[in-house]
Amino acid sequence: MCLATVQRSDDNTVICKNVSRIDVDGEKLILRDIMGEERTIIGKILMVDLGNSLVKLDCQ
Repeated sequence: MCLATVQRSDDNTVICKNVSRIDVDGEKLILRDIMGEERTIIGKILMVDLGNSLVKLDCQ
C-alpha cells in the first residue's frame, strides 16, 4: 500500500498524512486517510512523487 503526505506547494505545510486516496471533483480535492477520515480542499494538484509518497497542492 502506498500512502502519501500532502503538502502546500508554496510553504511545504503538511495538509494531511497517510493519504490513501484523492478524489478530484472540479476544483475540489477530497483527501481520504487510512482511517477513512476525509478532508476537502479547494485547489489543484501540482505534483505527485510516487517514489517519495509526496503530493503537492496549489490551494487556498
